[in-house]
Amino acid sequence: MSLMRQVAWLLLAVVLAALVGAVGLSTLSAQRLMHTQLELKNADNAQALALALSQQRGDADLIQLLVSAQFDTGAYEFVRWRDAKGRTLFERVGAPRAGEAPGWFRELVPMDVAPGVAQLSNGWNAIGVVELKSHSTYAHDALWRASRLLLAWLLGVGIVAAVAAWAGLRRIRRPLDAAVEQAEGVLAGRFGQVVEPRVPELQRLTRAMNAMVQRVKDMFEAQASQLLVLREQVYLDPQTGVMTRKHFLAELDAALQRDEGPVVAGLVMVRLHDLHGLNLRLGRRAVDDALQTLAAALKAYPSSVAGCRAGRLNGSDFALWLPAEGVAAETAQALADALRAGLPAFGAGVQVALGAVELPRERSSSVWLGEADAALARAEHEAQVSGSSSVVQVVATAGPGREQGEGLWRAQLQQAVAQRRGRLVEFAVRDRGGRLLHLECPLQLQLDADVLPAAAWLPLAVRARMTASIDLLAVSLALQAIAADGQARCINIAPASLVDATFLPQLRDLAANLPQAARGLLLDLAESAAAEHFDRLQELGRQLRPLGVKLGLEHAGAGLAQVERLYQAGLDYVKLDASVLLGVAGEAGRVAFVRGMVIMLRSLALKVYGEGVVDEMDAQALWDCELDGLTGPWVTASGAQ
Repeated sequence: MSLMRQVAWLLLAVVLAALVGAVGLSTLSAQRLMHTQLELKNADNAQALALALSQQRGDADLIQLLVSAQFDTGAYEFVRWRDAKGRTLFERVGAPRAGEAPGWFRELVPMDVAPGVAQLSNGWNAIGVVELKSHSTYAHDALWRASRLLLAWLLGVGIVAAVAAWAGLRRIRRPLDAAVEQAEGVLAGRFGQVVEPRVPELQRLTRAMNAMVQRVKDMFEAQASQLLVLREQVYLDPQTGVMTRKHFLAELDAALQRDEGPVVAGLVMVRLHDLHGLNLRLGRRAVDDALQTLAAALKAYPSSVAGCRAGRLNGSDFALWLPAEGVAAETAQALADALRAGLPAFGAGVQVALGAVELPRERSSSVWLGEADAALARAEHEAQVSGSSSVVQVVATAGPGREQGEGLWRAQLQQAVAQRRGRLVEFAVRDRGGRLLHLECPLQLQLDADVLPAAAWLPLAVRARMTASIDLLAVSLALQAIAADGQARCINIAPASLVDATFLPQLRDLAANLPQAARGLLLDLAESAAAEHFDRLQELGRQLRPLGVKLGLEHAGAGLAQVERLYQAGLDYVKLDASVLLGVAGEAGRVAFVRGMVIMLRSLALKVYGEGVVDEMDAQALWDCELDGLTGPWVTASGAQ
């Protein structure tokens, strides 16, 4: 039983005890008073009647007449005349009277009053006694009415007191509930502050809770800052501030495997010619400044365009990944113009070659790098001949079906959604013991005769603003599958769907129509959604979490520590990106970074999963970092075995 309920019951018991005691004492006092009054009345009336009868000189007829007259004028149970030997000479007895008071009340407060007795005389001779007893029914009725009136009054006072006590308890309970909610919020990763109440004792409690929550929040923010520093040490080249080769290649592989993004993308490679010779001619410091200038030109793109990645492949080679179609050559030309203006300031003979390629994203990273390197070699040859920067663009054949045009793609997507021509592909997410946690289910759509993965149709759906309807189809298919076998399933939600005003109400209705299946539904959103659509992400969690739907971020990496108010996002889990986890078994810095991410996310009460695990050694290192689950080719292969 809660403390407030115990206090409420205690107050109720005290009020009832006071009520019963007050009514009981008042009734007993009134009963004793009426009992005494009846005894005095009986005695006085008996003396008065005896005096009147004694004056009749023993005339029996007159005595009987006076006894009858006395009986008729009062409420008596009986009036009798006895002779000196105790024999009844004359008696009048009244009929029993029911009265208003119930029988149990009469038994509870009895009125057993002694009759009044007086001597009769004829001169100096005693001629008997007269006895009379008044009815106690009237006294019981008066006592019953008084008791009811007193009880009603005290009940009214008690109700008013109970309401006042309830209001007081509610006022006291409000800051206690706020403290409990604040403590539960800390467990859920929310660090809210509570207004201090006026009650001194509760004020001290609230002040202590606020201080504790602020300290936990400060610890979380300090942890996030440390992760940013560790990220720079592990993933960034210390000289130029762009990604290291290993991390850039991991990011490239992860980008090529993701569903979102255009079908065709671009890669620009930049090389500072004759790095060793420049060091000898210009000195290391001047060359370092030139490299930093080159890197600064590259870093301008990731800071302004979402999804761009810049990295240093070796001492003189840099690369820029462009998740967009038709911009590689333009970007390379812009970089060349900027470098032509800035690099000559470091000395004569500073030359840069740039190569740009555009390829379908289904090609492997080795093909991308090979094509870009070939373009770079040709650009470098021209730079050596001309003595200036040059650009060579190599454009590969676009992916199949691009010639159809957006109108036809839109019609095919609308038809596929209307006819529900979609299926979910299932990939397992398992814990350390091999138990299946849930299934990741990317959607494939049938367009004409082809069943295409999301990488083929998602960029077009984003252009056509159809991601919301397609995501609702995926959720509907997942809910039906969960209802059929009870296995939890995870669906990817496009960030563009959050912007659609009709998406959330329809999504909530889908989940509400299948409440049991909704408890097994997980929704993934990209890490960018937490930064770009934070308020909509919060609203999504507020409306879906009461239905049992779990919400999380996928492809989470180093940028997660930069998401403001991550502790207020209302998430249930985070999936770390493959680019963060690749090669974690062979590098202590990566292990430290992943472990720091896990500690930070666990402090927010979030589950942590790993994506795209391909190597058993990496998997073991991630288990040692205490991740809750893994997915990827290695998990699929080990689960099949």
